[in-house]
Amino acid sequence: MFVVAGLILVCGGKAMDRQGGVGTPRDNVPDGAWERLAKKRIYFGHQSVGYNIVNGIRDVMRENPRLRLNIVETTDPADFASPVLAHSRVGKNKDPGSKCDAFAGYLENGIGEKVDVAFMKMCYVDVSSESDVAAMFDRYRRTMGNLKRKFPRTLFVHVTVPLTSTDTSVRQTVKRWIGRRDIREYANVNRSLYNELLRKEYAGRELIFDLAAVESTSPDGIRRTATHMGKTYAVMHSSYTSDGGHLNESGRRRVASELLTFLANLPG
Repeated sequence: MFVVAGLILVCGGKAMDRQGGVGTPRDNVPDGAWERLAKKRIYFGHQSVGYNIVNGIRDVMRENPRLRLNIVETTDPADFASPVLAHSRVGKNKDPGSKCDAFAGYLENGIGEKVDVAFMKMCYVDVSSESDVAAMFDRYRRTMGNLKRKFPRTLFVHVTVPLTSTDTSVRQTVKRWIGRRDIREYANVNRSLYNELLRKEYAGRELIFDLAAVESTSPDGIRRTATHMGKTYAVMHSSYTSDGGHLNESGRRRVASELLTFLANLPG
């Protein structure tokens, strides 16, 4: 278990490269990539934030006629006989092991033989202030390793855990000043620790969609961060959420835009 104390909040961090505007796929997509994307068979396992993202994809598609994706909520292998962006719930919230098992089960029950691209997303509620982050990531790593061996032609994408926004109320600010434990922010610390493990394991070797980086970066490229003992952790940018965790319309369009750009640029 990771134990962290004395979290101090800051807004800032270095600016990142500017990304596309909210709901606008970036211009660095090669000619023909959108057509190739529409011909792929993709499976996305998720829970509630995943529905936010899928709705964001629909938002973006309505404003971009060149994007023609067949979005279907399904785990039926028969639905992968033709191009599809399939998605479904996996496992139970607050039980990340169940999500690994459900994702693997759907792949092993017929999807894995047909799908071109597959990925799953943990939810922010899967990582709490008390989570054993190392054990959680090890379970995920073993699950994905087994699936890669069973389905070598499938391109598996890894997704960082989403974040929550910072509580900026006077009450919470005073609690931080006097060093009282803030469970919500400690959870973000653990999410960042999990994401660091994922990046360290796969960066430069396998594909990562860095959802946490998108959520913590404003449209002008500035990161929202929290700092503890000189080390900086990402938090969700407040403009992307209405309840601190789920994506609002602006947030879902932003994440969907980045995900579509990422998928359009995949090899093959």
